[in-house]
Amino acid sequence: MSVATTEQWQARFDRLRSNKAFELLVISIIIISALLIGVKTYPLPSVAVRVVVLLDWAITFFFLAEITVRFLGEPNKKRFFLNGWNVFDTLIVVVSLIPIQDSDLALIGRLVRIFRVLRMVSIIPELRILLNSLLAAMPQLGYVLLMMFIIFYIYAAIGSTFFATINPELWGDIAISMLTLFRVMTFEDWTDVMYETMVVHPFSWVFYLSFIFLSAFAFLNMIIGIVVNVLEEEHQQQAKEKARAAGEPTLIELREEIRALGRLIEAREKA
Repeated sequence: MSVATTEQWQARFDRLRSNKAFELLVISIIIISALLIGVKTYPLPSVAVRVVVLLDWAITFFFLAEITVRFLGEPNKKRFFLNGWNVFDTLIVVVSLIPIQDSDLALIGRLVRIFRVLRMVSIIPELRILLNSLLAAMPQLGYVLLMMFIIFYIYAAIGSTFFATINPELWGDIAISMLTLFRVMTFEDWTDVMYETMVVHPFSWVFYLSFIFLSAFAFLNMIIGIVVNVLEEEHQQQAKEKARAAGEPTLIELREEIRALGRLIEAREKA
């Protein structure tokens, strides 16, 4: 096969993988795959089981064809596997091809088919941006979570000290006290816990309200703020990359050009 013919086929596969109809078809198959996973959790007659198995294999071979199209449409084949999502998709498809349903690895086979739903993230750019934003926010979120753990630990120690004799099942030790505080933070019947301790300690409501203010309001809002900020930065980075790909100047470049024009005008006025 000549180089020109190879380039023509590569261009055809590239157009196919970039086609919106093809992307919608892939998304539809992923949704059908997710529905099949749900159907398998119900008791089915033998005929329905065979139909589900056939559909599952048909979906697997479709994903294999889709990965092949994406690989053949890549101008630089080495770059294809430098993308983590491409590696993830390929592994999911390859492992799904292994006939392990009747072996000791049947559980792994079922888990791999469940993870095929995650391919929705690799197909839809907006979902990739969301996931990348969450991963980028993890270093900042780590410090907030560490501070939340410290607050949980302090309040759990206080609760275990004062309330253990009132209800050992909720405040018997620091570990179970932290679980009780998580229940309070999520507002799961937390008033029952508070009223129980208020019978013995009337001012224990201060303990609960201050904890809720710190955990449910202050720290959770901080986490939301960090994620939203990182998501906005991710959108700006995507916009910059699209602008560079289209040959459009960035805002910084425009500012530099404006400054250069200003200096040129000042130099002419002085001359």
